[in-house]
Amino acid sequence: MRDIHPLLVLSPQNFNAKTSLVIGLPMTTADYNADNPFAVAVGEVDGKTSYVLCHQPKSFDWRVRNAKPHPLHKMDKARFSEACQVLEQIIQLKGQVREAER
Repeated sequence: MRDIHPLLVLSPQNFNAKTSLVIGLPMTTADYNADNPFAVAVGEVDGKTSYVLCHQPKSFDWRVRNAKPHPLHKMDKARFSEACQVLEQIIQLKGQVREAER
């Protein structure tokens, strides 16, 4: 993979600092994601729409990759919440926890 690969970080900062890992969702400006039901449009960068790909959770060592903040910096709460809801629809983590508690 070439170039910069932005990520919407989902893991909390204290976890990231202690483990050197981040868990999140990749972001792209590829136009074909406009019709992707698992992509959430979150803003514009250099005149292109930026999408969060909710169906591709990733983790990586941010120190080794020399990670830097995305040009959008911090996502607004509504878009962040929307991305988390789409991810939850895919992995259904809350349902898995309820099943395990039975």
